Amino acid sequence: MQISKDELLKKANAARKNTLMETLEIEIVDFTEETLTARMPVTPRVHQPDGVLHGGATAALAESVGSFASHIFINTEEFFVRGLEITANHLKSVTEGYIYAKASFLHRGRTTQLIDIRVTDEDDNLVSICRLSTITLPKKK
Repeated sequence: MQISKDELLKKANAARKNTLMETLEIEIVDFTEETLTARMPVTPRVHQPDGVLHGGATAALAESVGSFASHIFINTEEFFVRGLEITANHLKSVTEGYIYAKASFLHRGRTTQLIDIRVTDEDDNLVSICRLSTITLPKKK
């Protein structure tokens, strides 16, 4: 029996409970075999003191969606994923609405993965470009 896309999204979003993703209200909204997309509301909770989106919140969104993308494409019974490095270039300020992070693989190896994450606003304007490297490690038995 194959699970529907809606059921998979519901299951993925249930995994956010009691995590940074829940705190920042990050929600997985779409996926394909090659990409995963999440969104986060831009409210005063994620602002810098001067009222614009904090770059750290953007980086947290990018790392969350990139790590989650690596996670859903592995056998979680045998392996786990950890982030190795993230870079973020912030290009545009945002004060309200939602930002969207779309993660796509540049390299999907057995041990390491390199993920490109494009963060956009609701009008599809580029807000940040991020790169995340992750590692897949075996669970101890």
